[in-house]
Amino acid sequence: MNEFPRMLRLPPYAFSVVGDIKKELRRQNIDIVDLSMGNPDPPTPRHIVDKMVEAARKPVNHRYSVSRGIPSLRRAICDWYRRRFGVELNPDSQAIATMGAKEGFSHLCLAMLEPGDVVFAPDPTYPIHVYAPVICGADVRRVPIGEGRDFFDDLLTATKQTWPKPKLLILSFPHNPTTQVTTLDFFQKVVDFAKEHKIWVIHDMAYADLVFDGYQAPSFLQARGALDVGVEFYSMTKGYSMAGWRVGFCAGNEEMVHALTRIKSYLDYGIFQPIQIAATVGLNGPEEPVREICDIYRKRRDVLCEGLKRIGWDIEPPKATMFCWGHIPEPYRAMGSMEFSKLLLTEGHVAVQPGIGFGACGDEYVRFALIENQHRTRQALRGIKKVISG
Repeated sequence: MNEFPRMLRLPPYAFSVVGDIKKELRRQNIDIVDLSMGNPDPPTPRHIVDKMVEAARKPVNHRYSVSRGIPSLRRAICDWYRRRFGVELNPDSQAIATMGAKEGFSHLCLAMLEPGDVVFAPDPTYPIHVYAPVICGADVRRVPIGEGRDFFDDLLTATKQTWPKPKLLILSFPHNPTTQVTTLDFFQKVVDFAKEHKIWVIHDMAYADLVFDGYQAPSFLQARGALDVGVEFYSMTKGYSMAGWRVGFCAGNEEMVHALTRIKSYLDYGIFQPIQIAATVGLNGPEEPVREICDIYRKRRDVLCEGLKRIGWDIEPPKATMFCWGHIPEPYRAMGSMEFSKLLLTEGHVAVQPGIGFGACGDEYVRFALIENQHRTRQALRGIKKVISG
């Protein structure tokens, strides 16, 4: 790899350690309850699947599509924003379909950033929020987020201490992995801050649909002036359970959307058209299937958090996302998240994600993904109890 300089900027993938142990234990026919990867398991709503099948039977849909998304999908994106958030967008200049949020985010970074640019990203955070800018040659400065922190105060401190001044701020609420949620007032402060300091903003709201206990996730674009400074990414992976379909979108600032549109025109021919047609039906369709999927995760959250509390591991039930973020029990905290995750896996046969994989500030935590049914979740609790209760 020495002749591939970009690869030298990427550290070993922390999550592969847990993955390798899982493979070895499964080779020994050991049953692992896997709560590590956030891979949605509820089926995609039937009406979306049916439309996909119908569209796939038409040869006209087998040809190259449009890299920025078919017009009906871009209109559906803008209609979805209008209905849900009261945000008015132009489907021709302020919305673009992407192959999931991860692809779009990475390519937008490629379009915007050059070596030496400074980017602010939370710590901990979803790895692509750091490593897409790193791959572009940017210098990423981490801003702590989580329990006992005021992210905005830390952001202001980081700005005062950073030179050259940051070009881009990356945010994601509801937050993966910490499950933190935010308010429209916070986004308004971000917009005002971005204008004052001439910083672009990318907000990833992949978990906006998975909200519980009456909480409703705001859109960054609802903040006054947000369209002047940033964009928002959304993925149909979670709320519509379309993980393998790879469909999402970017919406907001015209200049940023144009940059993403232009770079994608060189790199791809768009999403398979039947998927775009089915996604259009999903966005325009009933909201009940999304609520049903959300309810599946809420019930799993309750089983996991209530069960952990009974065995002496008290985790605050999250208001959003498909995860729980657990502060490692005190007797095991000093060993760090990687060794603790390995202990849960080898002794309790439960796989979780070590917090260190999301950033240094995550090393006292592990992340549980709510991807197993309630029966399997209870099985995981028995395994965890065996480890932490001795």
